[in-house]
Amino acid sequence: MKKIGILGSGIVAKVLAGGFLKHGYDVMLGSRDVAKIADWQKENGAKIGTFEETAEFGEIIVLAVKGNAAKSVLEIIGTARLNGKTVIDTTNPIAELPPVNGVLQFYTSLDKSQMEDLQTFMPEVNFVKSFSCVGSAFMVNPDFGGTKPSMFICGNNDKAKKEVEEILAKFGWETEDMGKVEAARAIEPLCMLWCIPGMLSNSWGHAFKLLKK
Repeated sequence: MKKIGILGSGIVAKVLAGGFLKHGYDVMLGSRDVAKIADWQKENGAKIGTFEETAEFGEIIVLAVKGNAAKSVLEIIGTARLNGKTVIDTTNPIAELPPVNGVLQFYTSLDKSQMEDLQTFMPEVNFVKSFSCVGSAFMVNPDFGGTKPSMFICGNNDKAKKEVEEILAKFGWETEDMGKVEAARAIEPLCMLWCIPGMLSNSWGHAFKLLKK
C-alpha cells in the first residue's frame, strides 16, 4: 500500500490518520508546528514531520487543513513535492462568519469551487475531492446499521480517483464519482447541508446515501 502523508493537525487530519493506520498504511502527519502533534504521535506511533517532510514522504497526500489555509500550505510545500501525486482534498471554503439560520457561509460562489482554485494553482497535481460532506466522527468505517453511506468525489484524473475509491472501500464507503473538478461546485456545499441538522437541533449522526434503481 502506498505511503500516506496527511497535512494538518486538527481533528479531521487525526481521524483520517488513525483510519489509515488502522488499515495498515504507513502514515506521516504533518504540521507547521510539529510540537503540536507530538502527544498524538506518542499515542498512535505514526511518523510526524513538517508540511514539506510530509509531502515528500507521502505517495498519496491528504489535505486536511482549514479551507482558508489550504493554498498557503500548498505554497509552503511547493509544486515539486506534489506534482503527479494524488492529493485528497477534504477542505471546505467555510467563511469566518456565523451561520445564518443554521446554514454555513462560504467564501466561494457556485461558479467556482475551492478545489477548482487549488487545481488552477497547481495544475500538475491530481486533486480529488473526498471526505468533505460528512463529520469527522463518521469518516472511518461508519456504522449505519449495515448500510454503506455514499461519499461523493470528483477530480480530473481517473487513476487518482481510483486510488481514492480503493481507500474509501476500506473505510466503509460507497464511492459516487461525480466527474471532473467542476463537480466540486456541487459537492462542497453538501457540507452546508450536512451541518444544518446539527446547527439547528444538535443532531450530527447522519450521512448521505445516493439511492439508485
